[in-house]
Amino acid sequence: MTFNVPKFGRRTLISGAALLVVSIALAGPALAQGKALRISTPGAENEIQSKALVVFKDELEKALPGGFDVQIHYNGTLFAQGTEIEAMQRGNLEVAMISPQDVAALIPEYSIFTNGYLMRDAKHLDAVYDGEVGAEYKAKVGADLGLEIVRSQYLGSRQLVLVKPREVKTPADLAGLKLRMPGSETWQFLGNALGGAATPLAFEEIYLALQTGTIDGFENPLADVIANKFYEVTKEVVLTDHMVSNTFFAVAKPYWDGLSDAEKKAIEAAEAAAKAFNDDAVLAAEADAVKFLEGQGLTVVTPDVASFRDQVQKKFLESDFAKTWPAGLLDRINAAGA
Repeated sequence: MTFNVPKFGRRTLISGAALLVVSIALAGPALAQGKALRISTPGAENEIQSKALVVFKDELEKALPGGFDVQIHYNGTLFAQGTEIEAMQRGNLEVAMISPQDVAALIPEYSIFTNGYLMRDAKHLDAVYDGEVGAEYKAKVGADLGLEIVRSQYLGSRQLVLVKPREVKTPADLAGLKLRMPGSETWQFLGNALGGAATPLAFEEIYLALQTGTIDGFENPLADVIANKFYEVTKEVVLTDHMVSNTFFAVAKPYWDGLSDAEKKAIEAAEAAAKAFNDDAVLAAEADAVKFLEGQGLTVVTPDVASFRDQVQKKFLESDFAKTWPAGLLDRINAAGA
């Protein structure tokens, strides 16, 4: 049997090579992937702050199409709440939503920012973190922890939510009640200062713990209470307003420092849009929350807030935490936005 073997000339080989180069060049954009940007949050996908992360992702993609591969991990599935900073420091995570309590665990003098009844409202919160105090805060967090805080977002004013109705009026009415609090030392201190028995528990375990009676209650912004349907397993909301809370959009500094100026500006602009969405949505949700929860059959109690404020602030001021607070910082925080 005879095979006819084709003859390839120099011109044929050159043409084939050129075609291959062109094909690879055309396929390049389709095959290329943007810089990985993993975001870890303890929030559920339907929470407002989680929806704000989707706004961030969409805005960043509009600004720099294909520039980043943004991956949002909800419910602490990538890194558990409280472990994100270490993950970023080790280069295993690019972005996390971290709290002042997370920072205070590593920078003790910043436990001042975890003091109950410190911030008056969302405007005061922004006045602090967007002002001179906030600039100093961000600089120290960058230098000491290796994190770039891009922006603070409003989480909401925190309230107590109980499994059984107790008509709570003063801290004494919470005596012996197991209150779920996040695990950090300052969170646990706050829970005890409110009058309850602080019990550390992961956020994703709250619903079952309420349902089974493992805990007697917890505290959270009402928007999150509604988003996670905690009203299904609780009976009373106590409007203590014990903390106007926030979270930080924080980036691992080595990652941030490796970005171009254009990329940094795009991230800042995208996060500004996310903050605007988040803060507006939280404030709107808070305005309607009480009516909604009452409609679900919960009793909403307005306690003697002054008695809670006096006890919480007294305990913080007398604590070992207060011994580390920088002189004059409390007055500067109080004066911000006044």
